[in-house]
Amino acid sequence: MEIDAQNLPEEAGLLRQIVLQLLGVVDEKDRLLERVQHQLQQLLRQRYGPKRERVDENQLFLFAAQIIAAAQAKAAEPGAQGSRASGTTKRAHVKGHGRKPLPASLERRRVVFDLEEAQRQCRDCQKPMQRIGEDVSERLEFVPASLHVIEEVRPKYACASGCGVVAAPKPAAAIEKGLPGPGLLAQVAVSKYGDHLPLYRLEGIFRRQGLELSRQTMCDWMGACAEQVSQVWERMKQVMLTSKAVQTDDTPVPVLDAELTRTRTGRIWTYVGDPNHPYIVYDYTGNRRGQGPAEFLRSYRGYLQADAYPDYDAMFKNRYCELIEVLCWAHVPHVRRYFYEAQAKDVARATVVLAYVGLLYDVEREARDRHLNADQRLALRQSKSRPILDDIKNYLEAEKPKVLPKRPIEDAIDYTLKGWPALLWYCQDGDLEIDKAMVSYCTSFRGLSRGCVNREHVSRHRVKWEQRVSATGVPFAQDAIRKRLIATAVMTCCKRVLTRPR
Repeated sequence: MEIDAQNLPEEAGLLRQIVLQLLGVVDEKDRLLERVQHQLQQLLRQRYGPKRERVDENQLFLFAAQIIAAAQAKAAEPGAQGSRASGTTKRAHVKGHGRKPLPASLERRRVVFDLEEAQRQCRDCQKPMQRIGEDVSERLEFVPASLHVIEEVRPKYACASGCGVVAAPKPAAAIEKGLPGPGLLAQVAVSKYGDHLPLYRLEGIFRRQGLELSRQTMCDWMGACAEQVSQVWERMKQVMLTSKAVQTDDTPVPVLDAELTRTRTGRIWTYVGDPNHPYIVYDYTGNRRGQGPAEFLRSYRGYLQADAYPDYDAMFKNRYCELIEVLCWAHVPHVRRYFYEAQAKDVARATVVLAYVGLLYDVEREARDRHLNADQRLALRQSKSRPILDDIKNYLEAEKPKVLPKRPIEDAIDYTLKGWPALLWYCQDGDLEIDKAMVSYCTSFRGLSRGCVNREHVSRHRVKWEQRVSATGVPFAQDAIRKRLIATAVMTCCKRVLTRPR
């Protein structure tokens, strides 16, 4: 209905209809403005704000004190105290002060500072003094890395009659007809994929030691190393897919394309096995469609902990009873993040849920501190976490009708209730985790993203090289990503199992 401000009707009914129409338009625009402001706040926080989702303790006290008090009252019941007393209790470890002892694995070089012969004579009776002990102190020293050349000499022997010449066979090399030895290759690989140093920085480090070593040469070395450990990657994948639970996540990466004047967005998928199969495997796809994970996990049977990405739904539906969906309580864009972002518009409801989630993580912290096995952790979750989960569901179902539509808090409540069965799985199996912190660690923070940021400008300056096609017919950009992921996966696994990558 069009409204002419100069010719308004005089009938009260029509005027009432116009007012209601205007109020509806204003309400719709207010909702749109509120949503845009919320999105702008999240973008500004991601761009300039802190990454850690720290909750204000004062808000928790104001809006969730009754929740914490109720949980403490349950813990103080006689039955709870008896069950706690019946278990094995350990005195809380208190961090001491002072210097930590140096690791026993470090090499010790004994340097003795002894007295001269004349100084070992007693000043009073002039008799030789007897050794009764020693004072030992330690000083940590660093031996700088150095380059040296190994000359592989093979003496040649010839027959005096001219029958022929013989020599010892040439020893096997890490790269056929290549210059580097295994130690140099290991240093470059650990620096690039373990410490995320770009090759141009390594080029400068070697230059300070008097060696001109181009980044193109080192890049070829890393490609050859990745090919040599590709069978290790395949074996890691096979063992990882035998896990009881697999965690997965994806991260976007810019990829050069010969058909485009700009980079396109590819996806790197991270798959992490359980503690009995502690392997991390990376896979690359040109898009975020579900075909990539479905193909990678084709032979897998068990729990799959991921986010609520819609393309996963078809995979869970088509492989019902083979893949069991387990959702994450913490990380982007999951339950805790939704309510954390909703604080700006509905601080009361969001903070209450965050307080509940904090209680869930208190239970997980207790399980880690007590070093519980899977069965003990399941029993602890059933006794403490399950009542909290019931309270969360009841609270969300009670608050949902009171929430205005198209609000951030409504999205958070809908997300949680829609995936509620998948959010409860971790309370039904002690081997499952409350979140997929490990895969997020390997993907977003210290694994791929840091290295991609450090190497981003290198790829931009190598557009022509990346647009060529390799000998196998695979574009260099895609082949380079595959080799990078193989090397990164091996290096990340070495870090996870606490072994020295070299």
